[in-house]
Amino acid sequence: MANNSSAAVAVRQKGNKLKYGKWGIIFILPFFCAYALFSFYPLIMTFYYSFFTKFKDPILVTKQVVKFVGFDNYVKAFTDSDMLKYFGNTFILWILGFIPQILVSLLFASWFTDIRLRLKGTGVMKVVLYLPNMLMASSIAVLFAKLFSTTGPINNILGIEYNWLDDEWGIRILVAAINFLMWTGNTTILLMAGIMGIDPALYEASAIDGATAGQQFRKITMPMLKPIMLYVLVTSMIGGLQMFDIPNLIVKKGGTNQVAYTVVMDISNGISGSGDQGFAGAESVILFFVAGIIGAVLFKTMESDEDKERRKNKKREKAERKALAAKGV
Repeated sequence: MANNSSAAVAVRQKGNKLKYGKWGIIFILPFFCAYALFSFYPLIMTFYYSFFTKFKDPILVTKQVVKFVGFDNYVKAFTDSDMLKYFGNTFILWILGFIPQILVSLLFASWFTDIRLRLKGTGVMKVVLYLPNMLMASSIAVLFAKLFSTTGPINNILGIEYNWLDDEWGIRILVAAINFLMWTGNTTILLMAGIMGIDPALYEASAIDGATAGQQFRKITMPMLKPIMLYVLVTSMIGGLQMFDIPNLIVKKGGTNQVAYTVVMDISNGISGSGDQGFAGAESVILFFVAGIIGAVLFKTMESDEDKERRKNKKREKAERKALAAKGV
């Protein structure tokens, strides 16, 4: 009887597992369908069309001419276009906004999570920091364009007649300031979550040993924040490479000497305008690989000590197995 009851329980558990597994697949299936339709398929087609030219016929405007050109679009991107200049613009705008953003976010995250400071009003401050992230980038860009116009309130307050939107560095500073304002709150929340996940016993033990707040930050907080910092760096880098709406709304066509003309702006003009859509596809593929390479470098650079030790152990074990196999053991 005992054997029969245990067998029945085993069958019932097996049936439940199968049932739960089936419903799990059903629940996540819509996501994969949507991803395949709206993300994966366009990605594959972008790779495919990057080997063609696609432009409007000058005589029959409604007709599009498609011609296979192989790797000509990629060669053109590096030899007969301003793509490298646009990449430079994109990186400058991203770095100008990201460096102060990460520094200020680290400062605020350290303050808000430090119990010893006993700061008041941190809840209100967190809301104020995160509020710009909830607003549309287009609205903030239009607001800054009005504030920093030649006859705008900023020049009136400072008593100057500086044309921010006509100066190269003025445009860069405005775009970077908007990115800084919009994403500092989000980065602060992420870093706060990382700091709050660190074991408080580490700080208590270091304080007993006489470590200062600065030493705790350098020796405990920063090493333990590597996973969150890696996430922030990669997501910020991807967002920076895809920068489009803010510079496009502040100044038209990149402003003076096209200093705010980004890669995605050039891709968008190639797709929506009368440009070569195949060349725009090649630029998109290049942007994809650039983001992937930078992401891989960041992953390698930000690798934790535990991961490095684990990788070394795996290499050592693999070498030992090869040595034993060579000896015939």
